[in-house]
Amino acid sequence: MTTDRTAFVFPGQGSQVVGMGKELCAQFPCAKEVFTQADDALGFGLTELCFGGPEADLKLTENTQPAILTASIAALRVLEAETALRPDYVAGHSLGEYSALVAVGALEFRDAVRVVHQRGRLMQRAVPAGTGAMAVVLGLEMDAVRMLCDEASHGDIVSPANFNGAGQVVIAGAKLAVARAMALAKERGAKRVLELPVSAPFHCRLMQPAADGLKEILGKIAVQPFTIGVVTNVEADVNFDAGRVKSLLVEQAVRPVRWEESVQKLGALGCHRAIEIGPGKVLKGLIKRILPTLEVENFEAPADIAKIAAA
Repeated sequence: MTTDRTAFVFPGQGSQVVGMGKELCAQFPCAKEVFTQADDALGFGLTELCFGGPEADLKLTENTQPAILTASIAALRVLEAETALRPDYVAGHSLGEYSALVAVGALEFRDAVRVVHQRGRLMQRAVPAGTGAMAVVLGLEMDAVRMLCDEASHGDIVSPANFNGAGQVVIAGAKLAVARAMALAKERGAKRVLELPVSAPFHCRLMQPAADGLKEILGKIAVQPFTIGVVTNVEADVNFDAGRVKSLLVEQAVRPVRWEESVQKLGALGCHRAIEIGPGKVLKGLIKRILPTLEVENFEAPADIAKIAAA
């Protein structure tokens, strides 16, 4: 198997920052065009929100999701225009899977940005405020976290939401069940257990109303055939089938993000290099811990072009 393949990976919620995409848009018309398309598709000034905030509004899930998607695709278009780099495989963390699907041509950008705007609303409204929670558990294996969630459930929902790698597992569910799981994790020797400041318990069965709404929304858009493999969150395996994209995205809302296994899959596929495209360096950090042999760079600003092109 060849081992000189390149993966493009795309960040999810939590990577947003006021000002993202602004420098790229100032220098590259192709980036500005992406933001203009987002404003037109959504019917409000996403560009203004990304560039100037306020941060509190950018952090609202229904705004964060289209904002990160837009900043990521703007960066992708610049990378495509300014370098010869193209991916052999793509992957994205949660929301980032939508960016990955735009990158391979499976989803039209305008469709994707509208879908994730609605996805954010649906996820926010699926669970009454204050009744759900998420927490990060550091230092326990995946199976150990699965078991303690089962023990802590007591008839409520609590389960792993993100397998982020290197002993970092995020759990989600009903607030009291998450609290019980956190206490058990500490008893079982977790290095650190921390409740996350999120607005809803993502990637668990409490998101079923969001999944149902998402299925309806996705039913109205087209998925185009694609030839670059997408390593999906749900299966941590390569999908080339346009006919499976919608069902995998619906399932993603209620199933854990298998990021650790996804990165390991990229390595097994012969990828020696991964480029995180979009705001922040969250995935870069996770990938380096999961698979230290994989070369990882991030691309989010004009200054990053030279280093990536030269590598």
